[in-house]
Parts: sequence; C-alpha cells; structure tokens
Amino acid sequence: MRLRSLLFAPADAERKVAKALASAADAVILDLEDSVAPAAKDAARAAIAGLLGSLSRPGVVVRVNPPGTPWYLADLAAVVRHRPAAIMLPKCIGARDLTALDHHLEALEAAYGLPAGGIGVLPIVTESAAAALAVASCAEAAGRVAGFCFGAEDISADLGIDPRRPDGSYPAPVAAARAAVLLMAAAASRPAIDTPWPDPKDAASLAREAAKAAADGFAGKLCIHPDQIALVNAAFLPGPERVAWARRVRDGFAANPSGGVFLLDGKMIDRPHLKLAERILAAADG
Repeated sequence: MRLRSLLFAPADAERKVAKALASAADAVILDLEDSVAPAAKDAARAAIAGLLGSLSRPGVVVRVNPPGTPWYLADLAAVVRHRPAAIMLPKCIGARDLTALDHHLEALEAAYGLPAGGIGVLPIVTESAAAALAVASCAEAAGRVAGFCFGAEDISADLGIDPRRPDGSYPAPVAAARAAVLLMAAAASRPAIDTPWPDPKDAASLAREAAKAAADGFAGKLCIHPDQIALVNAAFLPGPERVAWARRVRDGFAANPSGGVFLLDGKMIDRPHLKLAERILAAADG
C-alpha cells in the first residue's frame, strides 16, 4: 500500500465517503473516531461494515475509536471480518497499545478465517504528551505497522498551545514529537506519515508544509479534503534530477557489486548513498 496521500472521510457521511473512495488518494481512511458524534457511532460502524464487504478499491483503512473507549472492540469486531487494508489506531501510547491491538487482530483474524497478520496497522503516535514520551517504544511492536503517523492537533490541545506558530512552524514540544516519529520510524524501517494541514482552502501553505515534510524524511501526509491530494502527491514525488542521480548510483553499484565506493561527478559515493538511492527510486516508482 503506497502512503503518499491518505484521505479521511467521516464514516457517517455517505456522500463524503463516496467522493473519497473515487479520489486519487493512495489510501482512504473511513473514520469512526473524531468526525463521528458519540450518538452516531453505532450507526456509522454498521454502515462501514456493510460497505467494506462490497469494496474492491485498494488502500481502504478504518480509523477505529481509541483503546479504552466503549466502541473500540466493537469497531474491530465489525470491520476486521471484511479485511480492510489497515486499522488506524488513534491515541496510541507506545508499544503497549500496539501489542494489544496486534493480539486483538490476531484473535479476530483466526475467528474469521483470515490470514494471520494480513491486516496492517497505522497508529497515530503523538496525540498526547504521554504518547510522545512513549514514541521510541513503538519500534518494538512494529510487526503489523504499515506506517507511523504524526498528529499535531491533539498533542497541542493536551499541552494547551496552538499547533503552529503564525509562520507555520511548530512550537518546541510539537517539533520534538515530530522529530521523534521520524527517528523511530526510520529505526523500525517503516515510513512516517505527516499530520494534516487543517485549512483545505490554503493550498500555498499546504504545499510549503508538504515540501518540508518530504525534505525531512516523511513519506506521505494525511489529508482532510480531496483538493489536497494532488498537491500532497506531487510533494512526495522525487524530481527528475533526483531520480536520475539515484539511478546512476544504483547502476554504479550494479556494475561493480563487490565495490564499496566510487566517484560520481567528482564526489565519493558509498553504500549509504545506495540506500538513499533505493528509497528515492521506490518513491518515484510507487
């Protein structure tokens, strides 16, 4: 599952769900959590469970309600039988919650006759101060994880601060949580997914933030409106010069597989450059 653009759609909004599923987003996240009022959660769960059984679109993810809520287990039981590509876990606090979810999914997969480990997980791992402090532990429980998601809004509320300064930069604790996700995801050999840009009408700011996210090592970005998809996809697509460099690095090592270093345009190229080149080519090829 490619994870450049991941579009949220409220599970109880039929028109928005249909529009999201028809979009060019790499993944569509059918949301049972924040966008669904408590009184509507049971109906939204039933609607999504009914819809999942008829979908052929790849990359369909369901965001369930957080662990500890009265809806969490019911959400899992209702949607796992229809084998979504992944479960998005909100309010995830470190390896503890990832391990518990893995056990729940394993039991449900067995109960429904599904392949063990076939359903992925997309945890949002920075939605509280406690979660941000536990980010490093997530690498210990990354078996099912398709990607680790950074969220700026909830942790900002927990801290009692705005998620962004007027110039678009992050306050120190939010920036620290963001950096922790990038480091942990790299340690776990998993992609990191950036927080949504909250204003779907501000395309220029979205483009700037997505470009910064790509430069910092994020592989994709969460989206809240279909109009954001094209800008986000473009931001995480390596440019032609970068792709050309990566191909030359790959071809250089292919021509001399026992070599550890060679010169390219007068600059030393070694094995870490090959790793970077392979990542660039993977992003370019999808």
